[in-house]
Amino acid sequence: MGFEFSPAQWVVLAGCALCLGINKSGLPGLSLLYVAAFAWLFPGQASTGVVLPMLVAGDIGAVLLYRRRAEWAPIRRTLPIALAGVALGWWIMRTWPLADFRRVIGVIVLLLVGVQLSRHWRPAWFAGLPHSPLFARSIGLTAGVITMLANAAGPVMGLFFLVLDLGKERFIGTMAWFFLILNLCKLPFSWERGLIRLDSLALNLVLVPLIVIGLFLGRWFVAKVPQKHFDTLVLSFAALAALKLVVG
Repeated sequence: MGFEFSPAQWVVLAGCALCLGINKSGLPGLSLLYVAAFAWLFPGQASTGVVLPMLVAGDIGAVLLYRRRAEWAPIRRTLPIALAGVALGWWIMRTWPLADFRRVIGVIVLLLVGVQLSRHWRPAWFAGLPHSPLFARSIGLTAGVITMLANAAGPVMGLFFLVLDLGKERFIGTMAWFFLILNLCKLPFSWERGLIRLDSLALNLVLVPLIVIGLFLGRWFVAKVPQKHFDTLVLSFAALAALKLVVG
């Protein structure tokens, strides 16, 4: 059965698709904004199945734009444990299908924002943290679980890659490759849960052109914004989105 939307809801969908493209090629902290909007339009776990193919499309576009800019060392440190987190998240979805994990996700993101701010105020406290194997594995596992439960791991990995001081383009290229691999691996789990359907795929196809436009807008934005302002925006969007999840 196909979806039926009011004109206002179509406007929200179009804005979400555009925002998703900008997020993938420019501002990772925007991800929870469209995640929240899709959760409003598609109650329960259904929203994750609608969003996932769009995320894959955005990841492919971002990889094509920034394919030579990735830093593979942090990907190798976090991706294997993140894939284990995806499997754990899938198990949690099967065990507690009606649970709402948004507040937990919001608290985790706020803690990571606090760590990053503390690195600026008291750099000696966290001098070795970004390169700690335990920290990398903890972030990877957390991101894997969160991305399976809510497609909301963007701020988590964004803050992790931000503390590595990769620079704007390498930051985005690393994020693009990490999430392309991770989201492709999530597809079978979402299909098994019945979250990806033919009608949701048809909706995805309608919205893909707006994702493409958003990708180019995001790349234009990154080219214009200084590194310091870019870092501040990533932190700000992550914090605001996390607060929204916590307060409901």
